[in-house]
Amino acid sequence: MEPGSVENLSIVYQSNDFLVVNKHWDLRIDCKTWRETLTLQKQLRHRFPELADPDTCYGFRFCHQLDFSTSGALCVALNKAAAGSAYRCFKERRVTKAYLALVRGHIQESQLTVSYAIGKNSTEGRTHTMCIEGTQGCENPKPSLTELLVLEHGLYDGNPVSKVLLKPLTGRTHQLRVHCSALGHPIVGDLTYGQATGQEDQPFRMMLHAFYLRIPTLAECVEACTPDPFLSTLDACWCPHTLVQPLDQLVQALRAAPDPGPMDGDPGPCNPSVPLPGPGWGPPETEAQQTSYLQWLSEWTLEPDN
Repeated sequence: MEPGSVENLSIVYQSNDFLVVNKHWDLRIDCKTWRETLTLQKQLRHRFPELADPDTCYGFRFCHQLDFSTSGALCVALNKAAAGSAYRCFKERRVTKAYLALVRGHIQESQLTVSYAIGKNSTEGRTHTMCIEGTQGCENPKPSLTELLVLEHGLYDGNPVSKVLLKPLTGRTHQLRVHCSALGHPIVGDLTYGQATGQEDQPFRMMLHAFYLRIPTLAECVEACTPDPFLSTLDACWCPHTLVQPLDQLVQALRAAPDPGPMDGDPGPCNPSVPLPGPGWGPPETEAQQTSYLQWLSEWTLEPDN
């Protein structure tokens, strides 16, 4: 696999208001220190110097985050108005995201819904991690929901592995990694939540990839599907032997699914058969909501991923 560099930034969606990049693994989105030789922010400045906004801390407004070790689709807003429209979609849970992963073991069920509540780990030496409710030191666990669909069974470097599609229905920190670990099927290469054995030294990366993203803003539907990185032609250690569900059919289902609206059953602009809502659509914002929204726009920064 090609290592990350300032030149090899992959763009999978581009409009006047948004970019969606295919982020490399082991790459920070941004960093306030000079010790990071490469970040996504630096790649963007190199590729699109004319799009950098001097009024922001990093030059670009990242609409969401991906962990340092996670690759895949990440949306960048190119102006304040676009950032605000994307923010509303995330806040109202109208965004559709799906990830690909290789996890340890052969999962017998073809589909699972994982509902372990997730909280911050207060255990000494583990305060940078999250944990499920009931774990010693778990603070303030919040409801968390993930859909898991098994795609293939196979071997990774001789060990049993399942390739899965993960759809987070909530957005907790490290949610997918924690949920897979709690099932007893940690993500291959996850040194934080994986099994503490020598086999975790083998993978060259954590096998988690943001595969599909759809953000149904009122002005445009931002939709991107990135290439599948977990193919035997790209990684000789991965040897699939049993197909459970074809990925292309699941992609079609993702694309065809109606967008969840601010209220259940509300279609969104990604459905071409439904006209875009006109002015005044939806309930008016309260003063508190407007204040929160304006503060988010004026103070938009991100801390480096851990």
